[in-house]
Amino acid sequence: MGQTEGKTNIMDYDTVCLSDAGDAVVIIDQTKLPGQTRTIALRTAKEIWEAIYLLKVRGAPAIGVAAAYGIYVLSRQIQTEDYEEFACEFQRQKDYLDSARPTAVNLSWALNRMYEVVKAGAGTPVAQIRNELRREAERIQEEDILVCKRIGEYGLSLVKPGDGILTHCNAGKLAASRYGTATAPIYLGEERGYHFRVFADETRPLLQGARLTAFELMSAGVDVTLICDNMSASVMQKGWVDAVFVGCDRVAANGDTANKIGTSVVAAVAKLYGVPVYVCAPTATIDMETATGAKIRIEERPQEEVTEMWYENRMAPPGIKVYNPAFDVTDHALIAGIVTEYGVARAPYTESLREIVAEKNQRAKGCPDACGGPAGRISSEKGE
Repeated sequence: MGQTEGKTNIMDYDTVCLSDAGDAVVIIDQTKLPGQTRTIALRTAKEIWEAIYLLKVRGAPAIGVAAAYGIYVLSRQIQTEDYEEFACEFQRQKDYLDSARPTAVNLSWALNRMYEVVKAGAGTPVAQIRNELRREAERIQEEDILVCKRIGEYGLSLVKPGDGILTHCNAGKLAASRYGTATAPIYLGEERGYHFRVFADETRPLLQGARLTAFELMSAGVDVTLICDNMSASVMQKGWVDAVFVGCDRVAANGDTANKIGTSVVAAVAKLYGVPVYVCAPTATIDMETATGAKIRIEERPQEEVTEMWYENRMAPPGIKVYNPAFDVTDHALIAGIVTEYGVARAPYTESLREIVAEKNQRAKGCPDACGGPAGRISSEKGE
């Protein structure tokens, strides 16, 4: 699929959607940005797996939505009306997709949520289960949009008009269905005349900040300046940065967060210069089963991403050893707050994150006691 008719701005595109016929996941191929805006349709398990692994679709929320739609598309291809056979093949496909990227918790979260639909459908016709799978995938996307907007509202309460904001990697619209996570306060602020000055780290080695964040913020009319990763200390030292907003792919129970490689460096520098670091994290990324960041499995990627991708000629000597982790872990002591759709969690995170997860679970059960404001170590200056 090529560029879509009538769409002239990246903000007009859906990052992830289901095809009209329901037989394919349609994504923006982010490996082609910013030079070419191209959408592609994914129909097979291999195509969906490779799109996630090769970062054609990336960002924790977007990966979750793509996985949900993807497993629905694959469920349509399971040629049986026998429940046991259907469930067995569904689980096999789920486990395959789940292997694409180990660090982003939204991938397994979305796939497990879809699998619960299959388990709950035991004893009902397979055709009915397929219909419910589609509805569940659509709900996951709708919730993502609402969650990101609420994160934006809470994040906006932490800054003031005219502030300088630094962000790392891409936790924007291209990483979610709409708004993004770390960029949600920026987009809402732009709508309300806050006129933020944004600094976007280039984010080596895959340049998500340069190719994606700078591209989408500029397209939205935001005042954005691109800087190299090793320039963050310079702009903070000059007093140009009032807050750092980043996304994350997994939050441990103690508040340690795994995000794109280099995030921990930004956080350490910000701590030195007294700049607060806020991690924008949908509750789907909170992993209470993982005690600390040391327990988070960090994905390692091909060495060619460092030595030759983006270069006309190889820039490193042949045979050189390369270490290329996709993520690093930011210690909770460097984080001023974790912004969720239920409020801003503060230290000690073992308490505030537990409260947030409990509130989420209570609301899911329709408990009226959970509908009040967040309690304890959770602040809720703004939100919906």
